Amino acid sequence: MKNRIILLLSVILTTMISCRTQSVKEVDICIYGGTSAGVIAAYTAQQSGKSVLLIEPGRHLGGMSSGGLGFTDIGNKYVVQGLALDFYRRLGTHYGKLEQWIFEPSVAETIFKDYIKRAGIEVWYENRLSDVEKQRNSITTITLEDSKHPNHTTNRKVRAKVFIDCSYEGDLMAKSGVSYIVGREANSQYGETYNGVELMDRHQFPDGIDPYKIKGDSTSGLIYGINPAPVNSNGTGDKKVQAYNFRITLTNRPENRIPITKPDNYNPSRYELLLRLKELHPWNKHTDVFIWSDMPNGKTDINNFGGFSTDVIGENWNYPDADYEERARIWKFHEDYTKGLLYFVGHDERIPESIRNQMLEWGYPKDEYTDNGHWTHQLYVREARRMIGELVMTQHHCQGRETVTDGIGWAAYTMDSHNCDRHIVNGMVKNEGNVEIGGFSPYPISYRAITPKQNEVQNLLVPVCLSTSHIAYGSIRMEPVFMVLAQSAAIAAGQAIDKYDNCVQKVDAKAILKEFRENPLADKSQPEILIDNHDTSHVQRTGEWKTEIWKAYGPDFFSDDSKGKNLKTIQYTPVIPVDNLYEIYAYFPKVQNATTQTHIDIYDGNELHKKIIRSSDIVVEGQTSGEWVSIGQYKLTKGMDNYVRISNEEADGIVVADAVLFIPATDN
Repeated sequence: MKNRIILLLSVILTTMISCRTQSVKEVDICIYGGTSAGVIAAYTAQQSGKSVLLIEPGRHLGGMSSGGLGFTDIGNKYVVQGLALDFYRRLGTHYGKLEQWIFEPSVAETIFKDYIKRAGIEVWYENRLSDVEKQRNSITTITLEDSKHPNHTTNRKVRAKVFIDCSYEGDLMAKSGVSYIVGREANSQYGETYNGVELMDRHQFPDGIDPYKIKGDSTSGLIYGINPAPVNSNGTGDKKVQAYNFRITLTNRPENRIPITKPDNYNPSRYELLLRLKELHPWNKHTDVFIWSDMPNGKTDINNFGGFSTDVIGENWNYPDADYEERARIWKFHEDYTKGLLYFVGHDERIPESIRNQMLEWGYPKDEYTDNGHWTHQLYVREARRMIGELVMTQHHCQGRETVTDGIGWAAYTMDSHNCDRHIVNGMVKNEGNVEIGGFSPYPISYRAITPKQNEVQNLLVPVCLSTSHIAYGSIRMEPVFMVLAQSAAIAAGQAIDKYDNCVQKVDAKAILKEFRENPLADKSQPEILIDNHDTSHVQRTGEWKTEIWKAYGPDFFSDDSKGKNLKTIQYTPVIPVDNLYEIYAYFPKVQNATTQTHIDIYDGNELHKKIIRSSDIVVEGQTSGEWVSIGQYKLTKGMDNYVRISNEEADGIVVADAVLFIPATDN
């Protein structure tokens, strides 16, 4: 009798587990990856009335934007639009400004969580992709496993009409049978000049660094981190991936500081190259080998700098296609290496005592990453897989030699690749792979670059591991751009469901862009009005102004250095859709020999107001070359009777005229 009861209970338990395993969650749009892009895509889709599920393999939202990258890589603020801009505006509200591009990780994650809360989005944390089922060229169901304790008896299944892969690794894309590449194309593949192997001077070792454990003795073996293989010729393609690191948050405030202690697997021999570097270039301060950016409330965003720093060159090549176990090993190695470097600089007796003492003033902040040992939850996966879609964005698009007509996002950052390898060149240690080429205007990103080929998958969008060459990805791969592309992807997903039987390739990019611009915050609020200086339908010039193409908001700005000898003006005339109170801002690029005062007239349809902006009012922070400055709140009347006019009146230096912004102060 007892055995029968046990057998019956076993059958019941097996049936219950089987039912749980076979149950399927059904939604309109499923988003994989709770990165900044994933949160914005989920919010946009849910606000449009679609049912949404957001899946995050970890415990946190926001990816790198809440994982330590608080010193935002911008390039040009023009490209940051819609909910991406709203994110930085919400940060601005927290810090008492219009926008904030330098911020603490915990503040960023709070804002991402608020998007989820306000939209009522269902999030499955600690669930990672296990399998993908397809019928012909459509994803039907994905299977998820517990990230911490994978067990097939607890697997969950999700069925959706459209899927969006917002992960940094592109796992959903890859498992769906989409074509992709890992590594660097040869220059010859797309006719580029900065792809493949590149031996350049930035983030490089000076001449004279010996690569051998015993200097001059090649039989003694190589110092850690050096590839014994010879460097290939420039422009050669390979499977190497630009280095990953952690963006490090430390604090020097004693009441919030936890000491940096010896990490797991500490191995000081990994930092021998640092000692040899400093033999040639002695220490001046502890920040010599880091990009040490100050953040609010006494914190940092520390990044890689120079020939030897936080980048763990060569240890990540297998990461993009690795299984979860191997990825965890690579991740842990990066963590041990980075914590070890911090400990090394603060404790190794071969480091000058003054430098060690400076380093010991810093520690991990008690109020950051409180559930992860005060260490970031996100490895900086700068580049992993890249889709090969209907169109591949290349260097030619970045530099304006080719322009797409189906743009649904914009980029402007320098074509930027961190080093990929470290070799012996002419008997000396040299890094290889770093590229930093800029000097171009904002450019559009094709809708075809976030859509797979239709014969491969027709109901998937990929706004993070999108279709680009390695060097073009270096310009596009910025958090604000990922958010913009994710919002467009969510709009496209909704239109595919409503009009095209879930086929994303059939969606018209112009319709995506129209919806984006008419409803940029996905809440049907009145959009702000932006008039850039090159908008000839809303901008009138009097007098001769120079056109400057660098440091602008958008492609260019106007300047005048006549010091008011002859009156010159730039007048901006907005189309005001409804009587409202507007906060008006003017954008000021930072230029040398700028005038100490700029005269601005504001006409509200009834009365003329005069404003003077002092050069002291213009405070430029972070990775940007200009700033918005408020010129006040005004009740503007519907129509085109209002204007803002910038003049060179009483100028004692260079006057600039760039974009003007009208933000509705009340909700109509």
